[in-house]
Amino acid sequence: MPTFSPDSPAAFILAAADFAARKHTAQRRRDTAKTPYINHPVAVAALLTRVGGMTDPITLAAALLHDTVEDTETTPEEIEEHFGPDVRTLVAEVTDDKSLTKEERKRQQIEHAPELSHRARLIKLADKSCNVGDMTPTEPKDWPLVRKREYFDWAEQVVTRIQGTHPALETHFRRTLQTQRAALADL
Repeated sequence: MPTFSPDSPAAFILAAADFAARKHTAQRRRDTAKTPYINHPVAVAALLTRVGGMTDPITLAAALLHDTVEDTETTPEEIEEHFGPDVRTLVAEVTDDKSLTKEERKRQQIEHAPELSHRARLIKLADKSCNVGDMTPTEPKDWPLVRKREYFDWAEQVVTRIQGTHPALETHFRRTLQTQRAALADL
């Protein structure tokens, strides 16, 4: 029996936010301000609610936890122990295998995107939108312009493969991508 139950949605979502914050506590984003990493999963979940109209506690909890297995010492079993098998499955769907090269992970994301569950596709859309939105001419500080443009192209390929998942989230992604590409084009 999981520690937290989606039968109490607010408590379940807040428990996921707390869990993610504890797991990502020492991590920082690659921006000049070195903002806390937890800002990213919170932004992903917030975008799902604000633009996607999402209220499903399983999806929102998985959005908050989407990087814990990939980027911390968290195990899938730990996710299941606290949040149940549905959240574990969703987190696993959007988790890259870090034993693969970066190029292979990127290729697999494009290739496997259409195979994702609907909930995982929603998280993927919000994640890509947030990542693209965080790219500016100066951020991430250690990324050259060409790497940022390559990221935009790759993110667009992933999102194109899941087109038809959620029109509002897809429109948000396209607008964000267009805005950020325009900002970089001026350089």
